[in-house]
Order: sequence, then C-alpha cells, then structure tokens
Amino acid sequence: MTTDQFYNHFLRELTYIYEEREAANITDWVFENVTQLKKWERRGNSKKIDDEQFSKLKRYLDELLTNKPVQYVLNEAWFYKMKFFVNEHVLIPRPETEELVSLVVNDLRNLEYDMQGRELQILDIGTGSGCIAVSIKKELPGNNITAIDISEDALLVAKKNADYLQVKIGFEKNNFLDEILWHRPGKYDVIVSNPPYIPKEEKKRLAKNVTVFEPGIALFVPDDNPFIFYKKIAKFALSYLNIEGKIYVEIHENYANEVCKIFTENDFEAEIKKDIYGNDRMIKAYRP
Repeated sequence: MTTDQFYNHFLRELTYIYEEREAANITDWVFENVTQLKKWERRGNSKKIDDEQFSKLKRYLDELLTNKPVQYVLNEAWFYKMKFFVNEHVLIPRPETEELVSLVVNDLRNLEYDMQGRELQILDIGTGSGCIAVSIKKELPGNNITAIDISEDALLVAKKNADYLQVKIGFEKNNFLDEILWHRPGKYDVIVSNPPYIPKEEKKRLAKNVTVFEPGIALFVPDDNPFIFYKKIAKFALSYLNIEGKIYVEIHENYANEVCKIFTENDFEAEIKKDIYGNDRMIKAYRP
C-alpha cells in the first residue's frame, strides 16, 4: 500500500468517530510523526509504506478508534510552541492553559523589573505534565520555580519534560490539600495553578476521550465541595505569598464569581480574566 493510499484509508476510518476536519488534522499529525513527511510531501505520494511504518500506523489507528486521544497515542502534545511528552498519567495541555501562562509571563516581565534583578520565587500547584512550570521557566529563565503534584507518575512526566526542554525546576511530591504538608522554608512571589475544577456530576456530559483516558484525579472535584482547591490556595497564600505577590489560577467558566469571592473573602483583590473566546477562564488575585 502506498503512503497516499494508506493516508486515505486512515482518514476515512477516523471520520466514523471524528468530525471531518478534526479527523484530517489527526491523520496529518500521525503521518508526519511516523513517516517524517510534511503534508505537501505526502500528497500523491506513490511510494510504498515500509513494513515498520505500516505496523506502527495500523497500531495507532486501532488505538485512535477506541477514542484514545492522539496525544496519548503519540506521547506528544504541543504547548506554548514546544513539544511535551504526555501519557495517561497527566492531562493533555490545553489552549486555555496557554493563555494562563501568557498572563503570568506578561505580568512577571514587569514584576521582574520592579524587583530590580531579584530572583522571583514561583510555585506551580498540581504541575501534571509540567507544561506551566516549564513554559514560564523557558520564558523567564532567571527565576526559581517549584512544581508540586500528588502523583509520582505525573512528576516523572514533568521531570522528563524539564530535562528534554533543558530547564531547571524543583519538583516535589505533595498532597496540597493536606495542610500538614504546608510547612515550607520560604515564601513565594507567584502562585500559579490549573487545579481540578470539574464537578463529578458533569462527567456524564464530557467526551469519552476525556473521561476514559485522562486522569480523573486531575479533572474532577466533589460535587459538594467543588471549590476545594481554590479555598486551599487562598488559605495557603495568606501565609506563604509575599506581600506584593500574585496568584494566577485557571477556572471553570461557569463559576468565576464563586471563585473570585473565595479570594476576596480572604482579603485579596481578584480579577476575572477572559480567554480569546470571551469565556471567564482565569483569575488573578493579589493583596490590595
């Protein structure tokens, strides 16, 4: 079978479970990964696919047809113009989290100037793949970042990404919800987090590729306490955020006011930030 023939077969199979444009994007991504050929190089390509490539493409197609996300199939995801390793122990990085990173980076460039060269201390809570911490460190290499997560498997992924992208980050295994573990040697200038924030009752409305394959521990919170992480972050910040420090968190678009209130009730000023689609997806908090 030629490259072009198998490409058409691959695409046709994916259209049974994906909308046509998404199926085409996934097919292009997979074929470039396996054949190292760009889209324009594959078009009309009559070269026969070798046995190794055929076997790999067939295996990938079988996995994709189970609704497994292409990022887990290929063990790669693009975030902030960088390629990250991902597997089913970490969330797939998403565009709204890129916007959170952009918000932090743009603010910190000004803060770095105000600090007159002092190294900023940054804490990433629930680092997962490490995409937030690594991206901030790449953009602002002169600062010190600590990244924590409850999952040892997630931390292995984050460390792999930090090594691959050549940044130095302090990784720690830590159950942030356990206040006994909060005793820390210093304070932070910045706290950033994309915590779990989807109530469990919403699980039934999410796509199968999310609920079956992505780690529930990084997605869902109890229905009777959906803002548990924001409450803990606000409480933690009262003791461990420097006076002029800032908090940046990603939020559920339907609960911006509720999360904002958590920070204001703990004596922080809080601003809701919208994503490029006009949805409330981030909050920036700081002491007045």
